[in-house]
Amino acid sequence: MKDLNVERIFPEPIAVDEALPPSARSYLRQALETLHAPDAAAVMAASSIDAMLKDQGLKEGSLYSRIDEAVSEHLLTEGMGKWAHAVRLEANNVRHADEENPHVTPEQAQQVVEFAKALGDFLYVLTAKIKKGVKAAAEAPEGKLK
Repeated sequence: MKDLNVERIFPEPIAVDEALPPSARSYLRQALETLHAPDAAAVMAASSIDAMLKDQGLKEGSLYSRIDEAVSEHLLTEGMGKWAHAVRLEANNVRHADEENPHVTPEQAQQVVEFAKALGDFLYVLTAKIKKGVKAAAEAPEGKLK
């Protein structure tokens, strides 16, 4: 049999970077695995966001107050804070069985999941890449980065 050159796998494998804390990584993985069930995906993604903020030391109060605290401490940008509040509200409708809007649409669930992924990239994945790059730069002979 000839060697096969696989260009893409369908469906794409679900991968969550190992740089995320275990709890946040588990919630995010579940969110990605349940996108076919938008309510479940939104709740799991919101739990991932909450776990990341708690891992950053923001443990007091509600998720609302932790998002505001993350912005005031410059852990999140103003724009990220606005996006975080928007996706928090989407997940809250599901978590609290809102009588007028009890469910999220697939698009709304995707937005909550996208924010959770972006937050993980911002807080953990990018930080891990930077640390790796700084270490490589410190260990490399001058002007000889790998």
